[in-house]
Amino acid sequence: MKQFFLASLLGSTIAMCTAAMAADDLKTLEAAAKAEGAVNSVGMPDDWANWKGTWEDLAKKYGLKHIDTDMSSAQEIAKFAAEKDNASADIGDVGAAFGPIAVKQGVVQPYKPSTWDQVPDWAKDKDGNWALAYTGTIAFIVNKKLLHGSEVPTKWADLKSGKYKVSIGDVSTAAQAANGVLAAALANGGDEKNLQPALLMFADIAKQGRLSMANPTIATMEKGEIEVGVVWDFNGLSYKAKMANPDDYVVLIPSDGSVISGYTTIINKYAKNPNAAKLTREYIFSDAGQINLAKGNARPIRAEHITLPEDVKAKLLPNEQYKKVTPIKDADAWEKTSKALPQKWNEEVIVEMK
Repeated sequence: MKQFFLASLLGSTIAMCTAAMAADDLKTLEAAAKAEGAVNSVGMPDDWANWKGTWEDLAKKYGLKHIDTDMSSAQEIAKFAAEKDNASADIGDVGAAFGPIAVKQGVVQPYKPSTWDQVPDWAKDKDGNWALAYTGTIAFIVNKKLLHGSEVPTKWADLKSGKYKVSIGDVSTAAQAANGVLAAALANGGDEKNLQPALLMFADIAKQGRLSMANPTIATMEKGEIEVGVVWDFNGLSYKAKMANPDDYVVLIPSDGSVISGYTTIINKYAKNPNAAKLTREYIFSDAGQINLAKGNARPIRAEHITLPEDVKAKLLPNEQYKKVTPIKDADAWEKTSKALPQKWNEEVIVEMK
């Protein structure tokens, strides 16, 4: 009993010391970030995932000035590599597939936020070089008014037999569209190496004259060109919120399966304000930072560990809809398959269009 008590006491003491050390480390980081006084980002504009809320909070809490230059994931990594010691950017936000690419190119530095253990293993680099702060899951956005009496499709299987037109966008340029094909493949027994089940499904839809070439965007939806769009959940929710008649639209995760991916911050190896960049990541993964992302319709990676305010919770889809979503398990295989997808799409799907 005495040994158990001593072991328990020792364990409690170690835990308290660890928590105290973490608090000290955070205070040191905050002080260093305040001394730098600024954090410059790429690909993190105010209107994407409510980054505006994060920048405003960092300015209020720590006095950090901020400038963003919007660019694509590939451009961000290229910028880090090209500028090196003349770095103008401290931190960027890139698609999940680009995290490992940035590590391979040696342009990032690690930082594990204090909530690290609440980030799923599939969504982070074990060394802390990248971690998804928010996820994107392929969803349907449906204009109920254009369904001509048909039921709202709730799964991929419904798209095969429905009468409505399906819009997925350009698989050769849009990551959203390529991931839409992968989601359909996963729901039909395929995987990152085998997109054939999805190609067959979309070829059949094309044969029926129901594959629309319109890109699912706010503009095409407002024009009434989109009946069923295949989009990231956060895009679908944002589009719906901005419509003149949002109740005409339904956003849902297909119940027979989908793919979940997301976006990760990358901290520039050559950052002029490295501590401010690390503090930014720390804040993004805090409860307040995660709630900020949710305000921008992005599903926080720590969604199951935080209590969202009711008005913010209402902006997201319920947790139950994500039961059958699958993360990308083989990133290398998906990189190869996605590069080959545009040609296969043209040869096997577009050729069938009426």
